[in-house]
Amino acid sequence: MAELWFYHLEKAGVDDVLPGLIQKVLERGSRALVVVPDTETATSLDTRLWTYREDSFLPHGLDSEPGAPRQPVLISTQTRNVNGADMLFCLGGADPGNPDGWNRVILLFEDRDEAAKQSARSLWSAMKKSGKTVSYWKQSDQGRWEKQG
Repeated sequence: MAELWFYHLEKAGVDDVLPGLIQKVLERGSRALVVVPDTETATSLDTRLWTYREDSFLPHGLDSEPGAPRQPVLISTQTRNVNGADMLFCLGGADPGNPDGWNRVILLFEDRDEAAKQSARSLWSAMKKSGKTVSYWKQSDQGRWEKQG
């Protein structure tokens, strides 16, 4: 059964946090699907993952590109697991759908995005009521992620 982790981004934005989380996924030998709300966000994220650090490489691609099933990290506007990922990242209020096909579902939402925050709250309540394992994470003043509940 999937664990759902809710990351409340109060100090940093998705563009700052997501590359590090994806790096950890790849270091563990896992694969990820990153679901975003629209193609503009997908294109922007694609660019960000290529350029976020000069000394790092995050292999990834868009689901609209040839060879998408071979990508260890795939960016999509749909929750379709075409690359055999075990980790699902949902950004900007993107709906994870049924979480049971994943080892972990990570929902990142920025404090300033009211719609994404409300979506995360609703999903938290629904998943908690259905008996799913849910965790809420916030950044400390030192920038470390701390489990809050």
